[in-house]
Amino acid sequence: MKANEHIWSFSSVGGVKRVNLESGSDLLNLSDLDPKLWTALSCPVNGLEIDKKTLQIIDADKDGQIRVPEIIEAVNWITSVLKNPDDLLKQSPIFPLSAINDSTDIGKTLLSSAKTILKNLGKENNTELTVEETSDTEKIFASTRFNGDGIITEDTVATPELVQFLNEIIQCVSSLIDRSGKQGITEELLLTFIDNCEKYAAWHAKKEADSQTIFPLGEGTEAAYKNVCAIKAKVEDYFMRCRLAAFDTQSTETLNLKVAQVEMIAAKDLSSCLEEIATYPLAKIEANKPLSVVMGINPAWEKSVAEFKAIIIDKLFKGKENITETEWISILDTFSDYAKWMSEKEGAIVEGLGLDRIKTILKGTYKEQLLSLIQQDKALENEANSIILVDKLVRYHRDIFILLKNFVTFFDFYTPGSKAIFQAGTLYIDQRSCDLCIKVSDMAKHATMVSFSGMYLLYCDCVSRSTNEKMIVLAALTNGDIDNLVVGKNALFYDRNGLDWDATVIKIIDNPISIRQAFFSPYRKVSRFIETQINKVAASQDEKVHADLSKGVESVPVKVEETKAKKEPPAPFDVGKFVGIFAAIGLAIGAIGTALASVVAGFMGLVWWKMPFAVLGLILLISGPSMIIAYLKLRKRNLAPILDANGWAINARAIVNIQFGNTLTHLAELPKGAKINLNDPFTKKKRPFLPAIFILSIIAGVVLYLLYKYEFIHIHF
Repeated sequence: MKANEHIWSFSSVGGVKRVNLESGSDLLNLSDLDPKLWTALSCPVNGLEIDKKTLQIIDADKDGQIRVPEIIEAVNWITSVLKNPDDLLKQSPIFPLSAINDSTDIGKTLLSSAKTILKNLGKENNTELTVEETSDTEKIFASTRFNGDGIITEDTVATPELVQFLNEIIQCVSSLIDRSGKQGITEELLLTFIDNCEKYAAWHAKKEADSQTIFPLGEGTEAAYKNVCAIKAKVEDYFMRCRLAAFDTQSTETLNLKVAQVEMIAAKDLSSCLEEIATYPLAKIEANKPLSVVMGINPAWEKSVAEFKAIIIDKLFKGKENITETEWISILDTFSDYAKWMSEKEGAIVEGLGLDRIKTILKGTYKEQLLSLIQQDKALENEANSIILVDKLVRYHRDIFILLKNFVTFFDFYTPGSKAIFQAGTLYIDQRSCDLCIKVSDMAKHATMVSFSGMYLLYCDCVSRSTNEKMIVLAALTNGDIDNLVVGKNALFYDRNGLDWDATVIKIIDNPISIRQAFFSPYRKVSRFIETQINKVAASQDEKVHADLSKGVESVPVKVEETKAKKEPPAPFDVGKFVGIFAAIGLAIGAIGTALASVVAGFMGLVWWKMPFAVLGLILLISGPSMIIAYLKLRKRNLAPILDANGWAINARAIVNIQFGNTLTHLAELPKGAKINLNDPFTKKKRPFLPAIFILSIIAGVVLYLLYKYEFIHIHF
């Protein structure tokens, strides 16, 4: 059948017409299905309950998102290498080799590679593969000398000399892990190593060609140059200070060490102050004074200057105990060629091998031998890649239809007993279990999106008991009430693998849960308001009492003589101050009483059969608006904003109406046939006769009033 002649089947699910993927023919024609009819256009690679490696393979551009073109490409590939695309609908973890379409070149290659995998695993008689087998590349390539990845290891080389050479490359440059799981090198690493060896040898050749100029002090040149570099800044600072002193003799005292600086550290242990002392001038400053190298040196620099005299001055200026600035400059010039040579140093990463070993490597054929082995390994690249391609085949065979059901149709989400790939597990809290739990990847983005979902949501911090791993889970409550749900409440979360996590509520998004909850909502709000006000008044009075007591205690006299003093009489009660208050209270009570009397009189003035309707009308007046608003919101609860906040691009509504919501949150129920003992020893003992008498009295009064009103009885006063 041609693509444009394919007949699609649709179902109304969650208020949206969604395509049914019912056959391999549907998958073959998936590329012709208008993307506007797909439920999702993009989903993240991370955080989903499906093999992450499979999603990473589908994610061709490696940007962490799977989009429609990538899914179509994956479906087209897997259907092209299978004999019967209907096999994908089975979602089987076991892949039979007979399912491969070996009439094509790619099919023949995959079949051959699949058999090679089984042979390498020691299962050449098997005719089936699993993902666990194809993904174990270390075991697959463990017994092969070459595996086509262009990396050679110790197992690849044949002689101890080459093993040593290979390990030297790894030590000096770097290494990579090959498909067998062992350290090895590539052609690039080999050439980098050889290049550094050549540069290091060439650098040393310059020294050998002009040794006397570059090493003016022979073998002691290196140590002498290090010493000069160590004291250079300090010596040049000294001569600059002496030149300034010659320029202005009045500045000499300022340029020298100030007495105040010494006084600051004089009381300390001076041996612990060497760092601070080292900042002082190298020697006493005088106009155009030479630098003595035997006396008057800053204690922090004595050792370095003594070494300077021994390895440089005594060789270049024998018998001298001081040097001028001109002589210092000549010393620097002596090491200029050595400094230039050191600045041109290359190949330092191989220096640890020693010059003799480097020359041996460059003279030998080590490079050519390893290059030959690398080329032999690369020659098997296509064959090895085909073995890796088998893993893609087996994974797609198992997982591709699962992804399609959760991407194109949301079939698993709306199927009773199934869970979508974005459902992370189940949260148990307040005698209910919540199945709509989603891992949160970005709390900031959630804060701007989830309010549009219309759901009652709990954000929970979860900590794994076994691994101490942490994550944030969003749970949607779609049934029950919210009386005991507060931030800080503890719960238990079970992930899809059955592992338990300690959960704590950290944030609540308040929305209606059910019509029943909405009915009682106004009364609960009034009850909470009254309770809050009573608590405030009680707390205020409590604070006032404590304040009065504290004030009274503080005012108790300490001296005995004062206790005998005559107490002042309390101030007389001034009625006039409270007249206004009493009047206001009286007016308020009168107004409330008048209102209640009017309501009662109006109610009692009704015909008896209208009274129940009046009560019902009052209840509807109070609860009706809340129930209507809740009903409208519950009909429009939408999962899409929550998934969008988690990196999805949802293309259609994902409605969670009242009926469907009841299946996502399960309330506690007693087991069928459970026996219940109603004799609770801690229940408050009841006296049913008192309420009964009260209720009967009210009923009798109402009956007598009605009989009197409608002249069934006559009462004479």
